[in-house]
Amino acid sequence: MAAKFSPSLMCMDLLKFKEQIEFIDQHADYFHIDIMDGHFVDNISFGPEICAAVRKAVGPDRFLDAHLMIERPDHYFDRFVRAGVNLICFHVELGDSYYIRNTLGRIREAGVKNGLALNPATSFEAVEPYLAEIDLLLVMSVVPGFGGQSFMPSVLDKVEKAAEWRTENRASFLIQMDGGIGQNNAAQCALAGADVLVAGSSTFKAPDMARAIAEMK
Repeated sequence: MAAKFSPSLMCMDLLKFKEQIEFIDQHADYFHIDIMDGHFVDNISFGPEICAAVRKAVGPDRFLDAHLMIERPDHYFDRFVRAGVNLICFHVELGDSYYIRNTLGRIREAGVKNGLALNPATSFEAVEPYLAEIDLLLVMSVVPGFGGQSFMPSVLDKVEKAAEWRTENRASFLIQMDGGIGQNNAAQCALAGADVLVAGSSTFKAPDMARAIAEMK
């Protein structure tokens, strides 16, 4: 199965919001929305209102993936559910096993899919206990917070381990990668086992967005 393509809306030109959303709607498989609070990562981005605006622009059938890079996903996730996202992913670095499992369960109970993300410095073993309980594993290939960073190939080992674990345990979670992904490494990520590739700068900063997306696919 070919990897799916999910543009990171953090890198879009907000002055061309409607135009770029409509363009991406014709080319992307999913929509990836980065939520940052200025605490867990050193940047501030979108909130539930932007998610609701994207949902309104693309209609009810498109898949919206909210990546919560915030300190209290347990407190805020329901606002993103109401905004119309399909999946909520938060970071394994945020708490102990009770907190992680409780938040994963509450997200599922709210009627959307759940996911866990791990930073480049975090080992695969940190997420391994939860793999049977998630719909998506997000392997960050840059330090989260800012677009335009260089891809870190060392994280491919975690993607390979996740893919092996999934096969051995007959699990069905998707493996997503985010950070520095473009035409020069998309195939490498897919071969390692990634199902969904998030691309921001390589999409929205490209001189020809349609060509960049086509080459990546």
